[in-house]
Amino acid sequence: MKQVASLQYGVIFKKAFCDVDVFKGFVRDILGIELNIDKVETEKEFKPTIGKVAVKFDLYAQDLEGRVIVRCQHQYAADDHYDRFLHYHCVALLEQVENAKNYKPPLAVYTIVVLTSPDTKCREDVLTIDFDLKNKAGKGLNLIPHKIIYLCPSYVDENTPTAYREWLEIIFDSLDGHVEESNYHKSEVQKVVQHIEQNGVSPEEKAEMIEEYNWEEFQKKQVELQKKKFDEGIQKGKLEEKRLIARGMLAEGLGIEIIAKLTSLSVQEIENLK
Repeated sequence: MKQVASLQYGVIFKKAFCDVDVFKGFVRDILGIELNIDKVETEKEFKPTIGKVAVKFDLYAQDLEGRVIVRCQHQYAADDHYDRFLHYHCVALLEQVENAKNYKPPLAVYTIVVLTSPDTKCREDVLTIDFDLKNKAGKGLNLIPHKIIYLCPSYVDENTPTAYREWLEIIFDSLDGHVEESNYHKSEVQKVVQHIEQNGVSPEEKAEMIEEYNWEEFQKKQVELQKKKFDEGIQKGKLEEKRLIARGMLAEGLGIEIIAKLTSLSVQEIENLK
């Protein structure tokens, strides 16, 4: 058992997956593509900005043979991750149009999004947005290769593709700060374990982890506050509805005791309505 820095932190995720061998192995198992790359960029931006919204890609690699672009995004918690990374993906497509002779991008674009917090909306380990044309039977025609894959390690089960499993399991396993390294056999996954060992975290990386943790806690509190306000609004609405019904019953001449039993309002509340 090893103590590790959690892959829920963007700084640690990028540290582990910007390793060229790790990135190539990850892409090979998730997309089935053998990348020919000599570097993985982090915090990739397009300048000038496309679409009037500045986007930044956590990990970015372009195949040296001019075939594909692969981007990997880490996301801990957000309500808009599906829409956000669809936008990011489209930005990478649009960026190619500037020097293209037609509307067909010269490079296939693939985006892999890793959600390190449970997605309570979908509860799926793997979700895909496939841009290919489909016939009436839903069969792809293999004309448009671009694709987005969302991975959520929290929902790995017996149906998770075998090639994906170790990658999703090491991410999930790291979240509590400990991993059992003997469970992992892929050489690239073992390199991930080496990169995230707790005693290898630099002071600068630790500072980024603390900042990220504080920001996540702030976001959680904001979500809880909004939920509390929403619940209070619902309860207030239900109370007003009961009072409206009670007023109608009073108008019909029903007794206060009966109205109290039917509406769950107190006798005093009904007296006040009179």
